[in-house]
Amino acid sequence: MLKNEILNEISHIRAAVQQKAPLIHCITNPISIHDCANVVLAAGGRPMMAEHPAEVEEITVTAGALALNLGNITDARRTSILISGKAAMERHIPVILDMVGIGCSHFRRELTEEFLKQRMSEAVKVSESPLVLKGNMSELKALAGADYHVSGVDVASGDVLSEDNRAEMIGLAKSAAKVYGAVVLASGKTDLVTDGEKVCLIDNGCEMMGRITGTGCMLNVLAGTYMFVGKPMAAAVAACVVLGISGEMAAGQCRGTGSFQTAFQDALFCMTDEDIRSRIRVTFFE
Repeated sequence: MLKNEILNEISHIRAAVQQKAPLIHCITNPISIHDCANVVLAAGGRPMMAEHPAEVEEITVTAGALALNLGNITDARRTSILISGKAAMERHIPVILDMVGIGCSHFRRELTEEFLKQRMSEAVKVSESPLVLKGNMSELKALAGADYHVSGVDVASGDVLSEDNRAEMIGLAKSAAKVYGAVVLASGKTDLVTDGEKVCLIDNGCEMMGRITGTGCMLNVLAGTYMFVGKPMAAAVAACVVLGISGEMAAGQCRGTGSFQTAFQDALFCMTDEDIRSRIRVTFFE
């Protein structure tokens, strides 16, 4: 995929979302729920943050995409994630799962395993059920069953993508994508996106994005919003690029973390195709 191709894809995805205003069902966490809803709105979608197990299936089947997040997990949210995920995948509604903290606890790993077991059931046609699996590099290694380091819900220093481990990390991501029939989005200073064949590295973003809470959650719901109109890999790459550029633009206008959050939302809302064209930093390879 060439740079001009992804620029055209991003332009199409952003315009289509703004035109169609899809309903995006988000089961996220209370730490970032407000910011996640505002990101969906800024992108042109309509967020629905329902999470009660008694209603989530009914809401999911009316949505354009489903964004799931394991952060701050509760019994009710766990049940709702499985109910909604099953309903969406059986009906070919795009799904993104943010595997927050699966390296921290057996509980989160078991929930992820149960979710993926549902995906491989006879009721789900994997090839027709778009899925993005998102996490940082430590979470990706936990998913792949590789040795990993634990540092809360943040990527451990030993797992940060670098020149030394890039081939290993790409191999893990491609393998996971093939096993689960999904696109893998490994977020970090450099984001890695793969469908199991093609690989894209995105270097947009800024240091300030790591100094506020919830930017990973925001990336999750933005990718989910873009999945309504774009293929999973293009949607994931577009979300990484757009959110990263939003951070870059905001960093030049803020005094600190408080004003950064406001400028960050403004940048996402006001971004133009020319902003993207002049700032995008991506590398593609097979």
